[in-house]
Amino acid sequence: MSLLAAEASGITNEVVDATSGVIGLAWLIPVIPLLGFVAVLLATRALGDRAALISIGAAVLSFLLSVGVAVQVLAEPATYVRPLWTWMEVGGFSVAFDLLIDQLTVVMLLVVTGVGALIHIYSVGYMHGDTRYPRFFAYLNLFLASMLILVLGENLLVLFLGWELVGLSSYLLIGFWFERSAYASAAKKAFITNRVGDVSFMVGMFLAFATFGTLEILGIVEDAGGVASGTAFALVLLFLGGAVAKSAQIPLHVWLPDAMAGPTPVSALIHAATMVTAGVYLLVRLSPLLVASIEAMEVIAWIGALTALMAALIAIRQDDIKKILAYSTVSQLGFMVLAVGVGAFRESIFHLVTHAFFKGLLFLVAGSVMHAMANRTDIWRMGGLRKAMPVTFWTALIGTAAIAGVPPLAGFFSKDQILTEAYFHGYGSIWIIGLIAAILTAFYMSRWFILIFLGEPRYGDDVHPHESPRSMTVPLIVLAALSAVGGAALNAVHTGPLYTFLEPTVGPIDGLGYEPYGPLEEAVLIPLAIVAAAVGILAAYLAYARRDVSMGSLAEPVKGPVAELMERKFFVDEAYEAVFTRFGGQVGRFLAWVDTRVIDGAVHGVGAVTIIVGRAGRRAQSGLVRGYVGVTLLGAIALVVVLLVQVR
Repeated sequence: MSLLAAEASGITNEVVDATSGVIGLAWLIPVIPLLGFVAVLLATRALGDRAALISIGAAVLSFLLSVGVAVQVLAEPATYVRPLWTWMEVGGFSVAFDLLIDQLTVVMLLVVTGVGALIHIYSVGYMHGDTRYPRFFAYLNLFLASMLILVLGENLLVLFLGWELVGLSSYLLIGFWFERSAYASAAKKAFITNRVGDVSFMVGMFLAFATFGTLEILGIVEDAGGVASGTAFALVLLFLGGAVAKSAQIPLHVWLPDAMAGPTPVSALIHAATMVTAGVYLLVRLSPLLVASIEAMEVIAWIGALTALMAALIAIRQDDIKKILAYSTVSQLGFMVLAVGVGAFRESIFHLVTHAFFKGLLFLVAGSVMHAMANRTDIWRMGGLRKAMPVTFWTALIGTAAIAGVPPLAGFFSKDQILTEAYFHGYGSIWIIGLIAAILTAFYMSRWFILIFLGEPRYGDDVHPHESPRSMTVPLIVLAALSAVGGAALNAVHTGPLYTFLEPTVGPIDGLGYEPYGPLEEAVLIPLAIVAAAVGILAAYLAYARRDVSMGSLAEPVKGPVAELMERKFFVDEAYEAVFTRFGGQVGRFLAWVDTRVIDGAVHGVGAVTIIVGRAGRRAQSGLVRGYVGVTLLGAIALVVVLLVQVR
């Protein structure tokens, strides 16, 4: 590995081929849920509700195998390559279907399988009675297998296979209730938007192969430091295009809020712990390539910062219980991408882990509330649910405090470390934007919590809220416990277990010339983060808990053009509608007219002329000898005339 790549990424792992031990069985981690998908799909009618047991069993087995792999990597730190088979070999191009297992892979495996298994269990109660109950669990298993292939891929092509399968399975899950047009449209929007990023990813793979002569991640990482700055810049931006779509960053963030149309367990699985983190994982996995182009990293940082701020502003004025969480997810993903851009790779993964805890919890809380409120989603028509739903209330309180950044809960540690690294790496403007986004996060999540659980009931006599069944509340309790203690357990200001564990794969950045933005020390920056959370919570309390909100959305304390702008999501969807649907449709119709009238018209015209000439020629073929003799005589006379004219 080049000196710059080694110093910048901190990668110190020894590469080992592994065919024995638990890691030798790592190929079963994605295969088990894939077999669960096939089994449930083929035997849907025979299994009935028992399909859930197969799907849950597959998810739990994958989790247990992931734990076994984690134990082996902890005991014997290294980068393990698990060879399987040669996928394709054409000329000098060869791709092996091998697995890459290191500290970063282990973290992702535990998050995906752990949270995924809890969501499988939660779905038993939430989806009970649905007419396509078994098929839902089959799709959950397919999604889990797809994400695990993505995480385990040893080269970019295998990773891309998982990447595409994730897109397919998310399409199936988001549009699960496809008979409703809004759900089908949301699924198509997610699928098409992600295809834009996929094209960028593919072009990035083409350029990577042309540059490095391989698609193996370890080969790219090893030679990253020797790449020309222009090539590195182009490569990073191309892979960033894929990450922007998959992780819902501006300007390709528009699919994620609409994807809330899917069942709530899908929202938790896709938008909290798995699919949307794939882009962040890709960027961190290629971190040695990123540090070869600081200019490209600055682009990443600004995209993340502006996404975090814009999504937080939009969330302030949303009324749907899940759409608020959706824009919150976009904003928190912005923090992760921001962290990647400022060189805080381990902090980004740390926030990915804590976000999986508290955002998975919050989405499942939303599902629990909807289950109790006859699928009502307007938070202005709720209120006072703390008494009817005590378990949901207390777990929601923990999740809200965690995402708001209240110490010592999980979100405080990870978000504070991202902001601290942005400051110490000299990104002052981005640090300020992140601090503002943190205040807004505390505000809109406190608003969400207050309007749902506190105050007097506003849902009327036609709804009778009740606590959810145990299959739904147990996952809430587990995730609430992780949200409460997970951050403190994994973090101890750059010396915690997660930081130490990730260091051989995603180590600290050295030798890139970062200078602190100002004279503030971490002892000052940490209280600033706490103050930011307190300001947001206090503002929400004064605006919604201390005022009469019985008038519904009319009770919003802030009105006017700015509020309208946030409520309409900065008119991004309208802009896309105008540019791509209306204008693009007109261009398409014009090109269709050119194709049918001009191009096809020219072809048809040539055919028509040929027909006319043929018909005229056909008349000369009468079949009468006297006619042919007459024509020959006329030709001879004409020839004689021509000769006489030439003689004169």
